[in-house]
Amino acid sequence: MAITNSRIEAIQDDGITFRYRDRKTGEVTHCTLPPMVFLARFLQHVLPKGFAKVRSYGLLAPRNRPRLEAAHAQLLRAESEGRLEERLTYFAKPKLLIIDELGYLPFERQAAHLFFQLVNRRYEKGSLMLTSNQPVGNWGEVFGDAVVATAILDRLLHHSHVITIKGESYRLRKKRKAGLLRSGEVAAQ
Repeated sequence: MAITNSRIEAIQDDGITFRYRDRKTGEVTHCTLPPMVFLARFLQHVLPKGFAKVRSYGLLAPRNRPRLEAAHAQLLRAESEGRLEERLTYFAKPKLLIIDELGYLPFERQAAHLFFQLVNRRYEKGSLMLTSNQPVGNWGEVFGDAVVATAILDRLLHHSHVITIKGESYRLRKKRKAGLLRSGEVAAQ
C-alpha cells in the first residue's frame, strides 16, 4: 500500500483512516491502521536512505550529520560567534525533521529560545514531527517559560494533526511479558 499517495480522512485515538489509489489496479481503497503502524509505514516511504533516528530530544538526520546534542552546541557557538542565522538555516533544511521524546528532559532557557527559532524557521516551510510524553499543557515547564512554550505551540499546532497514543510503553510491556515486571509496577530506569 502506498501511504505516501494517500489522503488522511480521519484521525482518532484508535486509528488513522486514509484512502489511497492502488498503483496496479487504479482502485481507490480505504484503510484504517493503528497510529503507530501508520507512522511506521509512512516513514518507510518518505525518508531518504541514510537517515537514522537519534534519541535525546531526538533529531532525524543523515548519519553523517551531528547528533542533536552536538547541534545544540553548534547553535550556541554560532550564536556567540554571530553566525546563528547560518546554523539555523543548516538545521532547517531537511524536508522532514523529527524530534523524538521532546520534554523527556527540560530545556534550559537559552535552549528553549533556540528551539523556538528553529520551529519558527520551519513554520509553514518544512514538516516537523514530534513525539513527547508530556501533554502540551505541561510545555511551560518543559521549556521553563510559558510564553516561549505558547509561541512554540502556536506554530506547531497550526496546520497539524495531533495523535494521542495512550497505554503502556513498549519497553515496559516487553519487560512485563518477560516476567521481569509485575502488573502495576514501574521499572526503575
